[in-house]
Amino acid sequence: MVESSGAPLDATAKKIIEHLQADGRASYASIGKSVGLSEAAVRNRVQKLGESGLLQVVAVTDPLKLGFSRQALIGIRCTGDTQELAEQLATCPEIDYVVLTAGSFDILIEVVCEDDDHLLKILNQQVRIHREVTATETLVYLKLVKQQYNWGTR
Repeated sequence: MVESSGAPLDATAKKIIEHLQADGRASYASIGKSVGLSEAAVRNRVQKLGESGLLQVVAVTDPLKLGFSRQALIGIRCTGDTQELAEQLATCPEIDYVVLTAGSFDILIEVVCEDDDHLLKILNQQVRIHREVTATETLVYLKLVKQQYNWGTR
């Protein structure tokens, strides 16, 4: 894995990232003790990793507990420029995940909705309105069994 500048991550940067993947609220002081840097040095490294686009520290929530009772993965088949369509779809606030794919679908999106009516509204007013969309397949989530973001840095 490399930083956006093209420079490879050093072992210390990787350890900092792994600490934050395990606990995004870990203090810079505790991370510093573990990796052999001062609190200020860790803060500076985290800031630079964030500015490079390599690292983003966010709060991950459970949508069900926040009143969003429906999540779904939507496979989209389309014609034309898939990158352009994906970028248009990415502007929709309810769509939290957009990827270009190879295989049965050209684009996969994930949506977080209040209910089935909200899901239908997104499908009809945000996804299917694009003339490039030729077909969609909606996979409704029944239960989230595992979601993690601690895959390390390799």
